[in-house]
Amino acid sequence: MLQDKKNILALIPARAGSKGLPDKNLKQLGGHPLLAWSVRACISSNFINRIIVSTDSHEYASAAINYGAEVPFLRPTAISKDNSTDLEFIKHALNALQELDSYIPEFVIHVRPTTPIRNPRTIDTAIEEFSLNEEKYTSLRSVHEMSESAYKTFEIKKGQLVTAFFGKKDLELSNRPRQAMPLTFTPNGYVDVISTRYLSSTGKIHGDKVFPFLTEQVIEVDSAWNFELLELQVQNSPELITRVFGAN
Repeated sequence: MLQDKKNILALIPARAGSKGLPDKNLKQLGGHPLLAWSVRACISSNFINRIIVSTDSHEYASAAINYGAEVPFLRPTAISKDNSTDLEFIKHALNALQELDSYIPEFVIHVRPTTPIRNPRTIDTAIEEFSLNEEKYTSLRSVHEMSESAYKTFEIKKGQLVTAFFGKKDLELSNRPRQAMPLTFTPNGYVDVISTRYLSSTGKIHGDKVFPFLTEQVIEVDSAWNFELLELQVQNSPELITRVFGAN
């Protein structure tokens, strides 16, 4: 049960070197760096008791510490590249924490700074849901419903021909009304819950029995256009800032 969990770690990845939006983790959103939104949301959680930012940047580390996170190590350059995986930085962080102070969390709460608009109570609900169902699931991932079913999407293959996704032969099937298509969902980076017991026994962070934790639709920052949408959202709803950072 959740009350028995003593070590719940929030792990926030914030590597430097983004090409789509340079230094996006330090871009100011509502008067605060992007990564600070994730740090402060985790600080407001009732269950998370340690917050680590995994970064390869001294500048990012300084910003994270200023907002209340720990940065007891820097992430090696070899696992801070465009093609580096979540598994690499999570395993590195867990190994480093075990070596530094014999710390082994029971859950890792993976919180991506590129999805900054969160409700800390929603993070807590995700942790509670996974804890109650830990024996049935290998992990929890947050998702939201796609505005357009993935069954309406296309690929462009050799010969520059549009082909239906999911192996459909008849393109006309993609013209069916949205209501006739299966609902599809996209992972959104709001909050993932990883069992270190499962990770250590399998070498996998999610596994094949993943608890789907549904959230409202959220904006993920991959481009300047995404960031402009976020700025507009925060300007129109200043209570989003207060919810995470408190009143000035």
